[in-house]
Amino acid sequence: MDAPDFEIASPPTDGISALAFSSQADYLAVASWDQQVRVYEVQPSGNTVPLAAYSHEAPALCVTWSKDGTKVVSGGTDKAARMYDVATGQSTQIAEHMDAIKCVKFLDQGQQILATGSWDKTMKYWDLRSPQPVGTVQLPERCYSMDTVGNLLVTATADRHIQLYDLSNPTVVFKQATSPLKWQTRVVSCFIDSKGYAVGSIEGRVGIQYIEEKEQSKSFSFKCHRDDQKNVYSVNAISFHPTYGTFSTAGSDGTINFWDKDSKQKLKLLSNVNGTVSCSAFNRTGNIFAYAVSYDWSKGHKFAGQNPNKIMLHAVRDDESKPRSSARR
Repeated sequence: MDAPDFEIASPPTDGISALAFSSQADYLAVASWDQQVRVYEVQPSGNTVPLAAYSHEAPALCVTWSKDGTKVVSGGTDKAARMYDVATGQSTQIAEHMDAIKCVKFLDQGQQILATGSWDKTMKYWDLRSPQPVGTVQLPERCYSMDTVGNLLVTATADRHIQLYDLSNPTVVFKQATSPLKWQTRVVSCFIDSKGYAVGSIEGRVGIQYIEEKEQSKSFSFKCHRDDQKNVYSVNAISFHPTYGTFSTAGSDGTINFWDKDSKQKLKLLSNVNGTVSCSAFNRTGNIFAYAVSYDWSKGHKFAGQNPNKIMLHAVRDDESKPRSSARR
């Protein structure tokens, strides 16, 4: 019997839009529709301590950490990206767009370069030492999801556009693609070796896409987050294990799966949480998996306010996350 997952104390009071762990310590940053970004310390016992909070002027949609773990950056529908300094407790606006900022990511190359993706159909690069963007990229549509690992950055927009960037030339599209899935993209997430990416859609399906021509034949898509009555649910989050490169999917059906893309196997199904799962994140070592039980707007505004807002922590065992030999397929 699995040990029960831990629930974080003092969660947000409205929908939970994004989770991100520091790469330096077990600190979890949480963005919420209540306009707050909160930081929690996760102790070895599983207990959590609220460490800090700062505000946007409208719902916060995304959050990330600087590579050295000293800053938290978030974006929101106030069209601003804000940076919180963990040492000083001060937050400042560091970026702006013409519409909501849906995605924020620090690049692996420079400690100080931030990418922001917006509903204004642009992605911008910011050097934190300068108030103006150092680069702007026109996107084909509104940015819905973005991820970066190593030299690879991937944006996923409305109308199923996917664009790949080689960060040695960050303002030029390296490769344009269309999602292999037929319906609206919810999430894109890069492999830890930056050789490809996973994309999830509103129609209970995930696509595993390789970038190099010689590896294209390894790309595949699969169904998930569906029930016995043939109901189909949105895939809201895909998180890759930082060590093993296996990954999680979380959906509107209230389930979370761990998968091994290389052997095409399901490694683990977590118990149904009786609510939609809006976002997820592994910590830096991959032994803690955080997920939010919170409304994902998959059924429109009339269901808003009827769902809990909880952040849960799952202790990840090796047998749930380690790749399995493909010989057992």
